[in-house]
Amino acid sequence: MTKTLKQYDAVIATCKELFTNKMKDYGSAWRILRLPSLTDQIFIKAQRIRGLQQNTEQKVADDEVSEFIGIINYSIMALIQLERGVVEQPDLSLDEAQKLYDEQVATTRQLMLDKNHDYGEAWRDMRVSSLTDLILQKLLRVKQIENNKGKTLVSEGIDANYQDMINYSIFAMIHLEQVHKN
Repeated sequence: MTKTLKQYDAVIATCKELFTNKMKDYGSAWRILRLPSLTDQIFIKAQRIRGLQQNTEQKVADDEVSEFIGIINYSIMALIQLERGVVEQPDLSLDEAQKLYDEQVATTRQLMLDKNHDYGEAWRDMRVSSLTDLILQKLLRVKQIENNKGKTLVSEGIDANYQDMINYSIFAMIHLEQVHKN
């Protein structure tokens, strides 16, 4: 588990660095995005990854890793939006946004620890393509919940789905890093 935590934290550090740099460039303009808009952004990223995994020809330079980083960061933004609500004008300083980012990561990281305890590290035996498919499935679930105005009868809420997408993306990035090392 120590290895997983080290790898997990390294992926998050990469993602947070990009989030921070984009905050410096654009401020918190993302705060005006409604949840379905963030969900659609994540969906585009996941579809792109699936296309990269299936297509033999690539016409845009972005690779799977950059798209998984996008899924992680957009999912964290969505979790912040769920908690704070959507605003009409950007309202977060860099420090505030980083604090909220860290809070969502801490909650999501703890979920990963709890699930790894119960499931073992089953994700280590999964393929990146399977993790991508699970992310797409979670996205379709979130879209349905959004269409149901957030109401579910027996299912976990939107937040749990975003957290799972973050964790699946981190697992995929760990796998991809292993492939690049070999």
